[in-house]
Amino acid sequence: MEIDEVSRVYGSGQTAVHALRPCTATLRERDFVAVMGPSGSGKTTLLQLAAGLDRPSAGEVRLRGDSLAQMTVREMTRMRRREIGFVFQFFNLVDGLDAVENVALPLRFDGMPGREARARADEYIEMVGMGHRRLHLPSQMSGGEMQRIAVARALAPRPSVLIADEPTGNLDGANSREVLSLLRDLAKKNDVAVLMATHDAGTVRYADRLWRLDDGTLVEEAVLDEDADPPSRA
Repeated sequence: MEIDEVSRVYGSGQTAVHALRPCTATLRERDFVAVMGPSGSGKTTLLQLAAGLDRPSAGEVRLRGDSLAQMTVREMTRMRRREIGFVFQFFNLVDGLDAVENVALPLRFDGMPGREARARADEYIEMVGMGHRRLHLPSQMSGGEMQRIAVARALAPRPSVLIADEPTGNLDGANSREVLSLLRDLAKKNDVAVLMATHDAGTVRYADRLWRLDDGTLVEEAVLDEDADPPSRA
């Protein structure tokens, strides 16, 4: 994924808010990038633009060479279903569905037959170590267990990029470490690039690279893992 001079301004004139100032960066295949900064620094805006959930005021986001800005609404929806997975702070599991049904849901939305979707869901639930909870409802799981199911749901469509917005914000220290280790290991195993927003400095050690934002400006790019994979672009 290439982010080329992307900016986002809300409003105009004296009331304009520069949520993200011109930003250029590249997310490579199998990268794990931590996006850090205080509240209001532009982290969530950057993630929304990278995911095609919002359109930039200027600049361009490209995924596999295709400009998100040139896509129709239908093409953008299809791209998100197939190429981008999401993990959120608040899990966003459907209360009335068990783990298998939750993980299978995006697959069914994309037209996968029910039996195949459930088989794929089972595969990824086992991958996150939650096979024993496959038929449990979210209300029957702990926070750490729900986030593991959310990771399985994000990876089941086999995306090229996973967007994680404060994925451990609702977890205690032990569960945070477990989920981040799992997310990193599975992303590498499945050739998925991860773009993770966080304000917790302790989570950065799981990343290969750091992008630091301040007042809407990308002020630092750092390599954290010298053994990170060579630059094959996502």
